[in-house]
Amino acid sequence: MTLLIVGATGTLGRQVTRRALDEGFQVRCLVRSARKASFLKEWGAELALGDLTRPDTLPAAFEGVTAVIDASTSRATDSVPIKAVDWDGKVALIQAAKAANVERFIFFSILGVEDHPDVPLMQIKHCTEQFLQESGVPYTVLQLCGFFQGLISQYAIPILEKQAVWVMGNTSPIAYMDTQDIARFAVRALQVPETENRVFPVVGNRAWSAYEIIRVCERMSGQEAKVTRMPIGLLRTIRRVALFFEWTWNVADRLAFTEVIASGKPLDASMDETYAVFGLDRSETGTLEDYLKEYFSRIMKKLKELEYEREKRMKKKRTPFKTPKS
Repeated sequence: MTLLIVGATGTLGRQVTRRALDEGFQVRCLVRSARKASFLKEWGAELALGDLTRPDTLPAAFEGVTAVIDASTSRATDSVPIKAVDWDGKVALIQAAKAANVERFIFFSILGVEDHPDVPLMQIKHCTEQFLQESGVPYTVLQLCGFFQGLISQYAIPILEKQAVWVMGNTSPIAYMDTQDIARFAVRALQVPETENRVFPVVGNRAWSAYEIIRVCERMSGQEAKVTRMPIGLLRTIRRVALFFEWTWNVADRLAFTEVIASGKPLDASMDETYAVFGLDRSETGTLEDYLKEYFSRIMKKLKELEYEREKRMKKKRTPFKTPKS
């Protein structure tokens, strides 16, 4: 089976690529820059140059492809609007997949998209789910709600650097999951016929609030967090200002999504059926505590090594003259 992975250089996409290669798939990655994606080639993946915003570049990438895993999404810092990638680009990708007669299309969506039609990214994801389901392309939709990896920059690093940790609104508990585990479900879906033409939640073992995560980080780092709470009203004001300028539209759209996770409503779902259909063991799914413990263990060890080296340099500076031999 030849597998096309879209968004392979991203946080989730690279884990999907690594998992697929490890399981023996022939992998091709659709990338915009061969230079930035060179590590994927070193892993053993084939690179196909293309861009979701340029539909004419997609057909060549599909030659000989059996299945697609789409892990791409726009970023707040991108120069193109969210709609250009997450809607127009996905429509073009699905149409190219249909023309190539692919046997399965794996799409990553967001948990609860149908409940937030006023949030641009959620609305686009929901419309893409519907378009894919009506396209005639065999599909599997995996609805996610957050990655462990994103918590490092959001909580761990600010606490270590004694910077402010921003908490917004009522801090909805979120069932975060390791991208390595999400990749396991994505690749497994290709191997289980019962996952075809179905939508599944793929979330962590439990939902965590911002304050619970902060307490774990404090305990593991030995440092106290400087928590700054942002009122939801201020967040909405910033979003309205961002909408005035075209180059900050993506930021405004992302801020709208932030309101979802600041509403106080948990982002979580039962995974009983998902584990049963996929035939995977729940006990093999990583926990947030273990992930943060491993991170802080590595970073604290590195900090101790740097401190030791600094002390050595300082000691040398204090003793510029060699002790005379007796």
